[in-house]
This record gives sequence, C-alpha cells and structure tokens, in this order.
Amino acid sequence: MDFIFSFFIIGGIIVAAINGRIDIILDAAVSSAEGAVQRSINLIGIICLWLGIARVAEKSGLIAALSKAIAPVFRWLFPSIPKDHPALGCILMNLSANMLGFGNAATPFGLKAMQELQTLNDTPDTATDAMCTFLAINTSSVTIVPATIIALRTSAGSKNPTEVVASILFVTTCSTLAAVVFDYIFRFFSRRKTHF
Repeated sequence: MDFIFSFFIIGGIIVAAINGRIDIILDAAVSSAEGAVQRSINLIGIICLWLGIARVAEKSGLIAALSKAIAPVFRWLFPSIPKDHPALGCILMNLSANMLGFGNAATPFGLKAMQELQTLNDTPDTATDAMCTFLAINTSSVTIVPATIIALRTSAGSKNPTEVVASILFVTTCSTLAAVVFDYIFRFFSRRKTHF
C-alpha cells in the first residue's frame, strides 16, 4: 500500500508540474489538511461520549451483567474462553461500540480483548480459535447505528445523514453472518486436518 500511495502522490505532483499547475497540488493539500482537522474535532465529542459511557458501564457492573446475559451466544462463538474470563467483557464492549458505529472507540477494547485472549494461549506465536473468531466478527461487525458515518455526513453538509442506516445494517448483518459461518467452516476443517 505504501508503494501504491507513494506512486499516486508522486505521479500527481509530476503531472501537475509538467502541466504548470503545481498550485492545484498545494491548494488540495491545504484544503485536505483543514478538512481532516475539522472532521477530527467533530468526532472527538462522539468518541468521548462513548468512552465515558463505557467507563460508567464498566464501573457499575453493567458489563459483567451483560456478559452473563449473552453468555449462551458467546459460549457457542467462543467455546475455549472460561465462563467469567475478563476477555468476554472486553469483547462485549468492542462489539457494542462497533454496533453503535463508534469504530475508533472500539479499538481500545479490541486491543484489550486480544491481550486477555493471549493469556489463554498455550502457543503465543499462533492465534487461537477465539482470537480468529473475534477478529472475524470485529472486522465484519453488525452496525445498528452508524454514528461515526452519520456524524461525518452531517459535518459534510448532508441533507439526510441517516438515510444510509438501513443499507448499512443489512450489509453488515450479511458480512457478520458470513464471517461467523466461514470461521466455523475453517475451524471445522482445521480440526479435521490436525486429527489426520
């Protein structure tokens, strides 16, 4: 990817210089930098709100209660994780943040979940089944309320920033189901292969 992006950037500068339009490159760089800062500031409030809610939920014991409530689903998805292991709470918070469209806020919980899952790993240089399942679900994650996308569309001046909610919910549900199914299939064939 570094090579591809470098090629496009350098190629664009060379073509602009040949055509005597280097001012376009400078204008685009400045306006893009300004836009990136403005979007970052717009997202700070959303991310801070979610992280605050997550912290309150963690301190109040809500995460532990939710972990027990969804234990049957997690037991099927993550059979190798012990019942009250801290990884379940981190996975729950990560998936909750992703479902609400706060991808940036989900990252710390995802990293913590992987650290906790690593404590259950007998072979530290190889990912466990639970790690692979979590990564597949995290990457494909069902998004019920795409808050970050709505915020970006609002900051970009969209007249109807929520019109994408239904299509995003449909697509992410399909992607998550596909991730779970293929994870199960690959895990099944991997186990059969090791038995032979």
